Amino acid sequence: MDTLISNVTVVTMNPRMDVLFGAYIAIKDGKILSIEKTAPEGQPKTIIDGTGMVAIPGLINCHTHLATSMLRSFTDDLTSQEALEALLQKEAKMDSRSAKAAALLSIAECLRFGVTSVSDLYYYPNATAEAAAEAGIKANLALSSYRFIDSCEDFDFDTDEQCQELCKVVDKWHNHDNGRIRIDAGIYAEYTSNHKLWEALAGYAVEKGIGMQLHLAETQSEVDSCQDRTSMGPGELLNCHNLFAVPTTAAGCTCLEDHERRLLGKKHVSAVATPLSSCKNGQPSTPILECVKSGMNVCLGTGGAIDCGNLDMFEVIRGAAMGERAVSGNAAALPASAALMMATVTGAQAQGRANECGMLQPGMDADIVLVDFSAPHLMPCHNVLNGLVWSAKGGDVAMTMVRGKILYQNGQFPTIDLKSVVEELTSYAIPRLFDDAK
Repeated sequence: MDTLISNVTVVTMNPRMDVLFGAYIAIKDGKILSIEKTAPEGQPKTIIDGTGMVAIPGLINCHTHLATSMLRSFTDDLTSQEALEALLQKEAKMDSRSAKAAALLSIAECLRFGVTSVSDLYYYPNATAEAAAEAGIKANLALSSYRFIDSCEDFDFDTDEQCQELCKVVDKWHNHDNGRIRIDAGIYAEYTSNHKLWEALAGYAVEKGIGMQLHLAETQSEVDSCQDRTSMGPGELLNCHNLFAVPTTAAGCTCLEDHERRLLGKKHVSAVATPLSSCKNGQPSTPILECVKSGMNVCLGTGGAIDCGNLDMFEVIRGAAMGERAVSGNAAALPASAALMMATVTGAQAQGRANECGMLQPGMDADIVLVDFSAPHLMPCHNVLNGLVWSAKGGDVAMTMVRGKILYQNGQFPTIDLKSVVEELTSYAIPRLFDDAK
């Protein structure tokens, strides 16, 4: 036995939603060996006192853009069009070095807030993979490919720069460290790409056995434009071109028609709700219960730090539950157990990791987060699940562990030299983007 977490309240998130008080979690070779009410036999190498702590499965952020953390607060209070123009100007100056520094900063933030696995849809996937590999977090990484609608005649997968970049990243990083890092294919959205790209990426994804990430039907104007051009909604259109032939996570799914949601449910598409990002950007959020009723797997994401200010998944969990209740007018519309499930169990399903994480039970990876319930705002605790959803916040995380390895504990990041990351950001990355002379 490598590690024993003692006298801890365990929120298992298993099918019975068991909550165990005063329990012991034994860990060996990166896996959960046992969860019992009595201490196991044998002397562990390390004992972690869980008194006053609640152990939960590591949270899973199913949609983010890690490298945008260096743009945090830059476009706040601008209109969508103004923000997009400002963002594009800065992104044009980004390079792999600055992207890696920003990704490391975001990964540190994720670990600080109890996130053990992320799905990232952005550029510079090789740099982001390097950051994830060094930090020890789990990651599904996708290159946000684009190929505008009127530029499809000369498209060739074998010579297209982004497609060839994806091939190189898949060859180098897919299933790195026994699957800790996975590479997905990706498009930014229907309205920034065309059928030749969709079909080529879908075929490549099927061949390589990888997933797909994209933004889908986030706004009504996006949907209206697609219908005007094609007489179909974006979900229906992309399905016609086989984009959902592989496991797909689609951020948004906000303005899909009912028949599209049912279609995507049959295709096992996961809808990623980003309630805080959507609200901050003046957009409606994913209709969670409608997607669930249609058979879709629904999970949660933050978007990038530029979208919602921070990467605190506890805020997202609470925002999702609040939003669904506000829209339905029903204070019991989305119970705490369901909100937590979207950040753990169904998040693992969306990432193709259901066999390794999302629950705390023997045989699963030891992706474990300890939340300190001794703070005044968490007392008294009449119901642990309610406390986690309605009272807890990312700052209450005391420890984040991935595969039995502590990646964050009490203000320290054993695998990330945060001082060096900040120095790289302040001396190189931020000046590169914001110094007009460069």
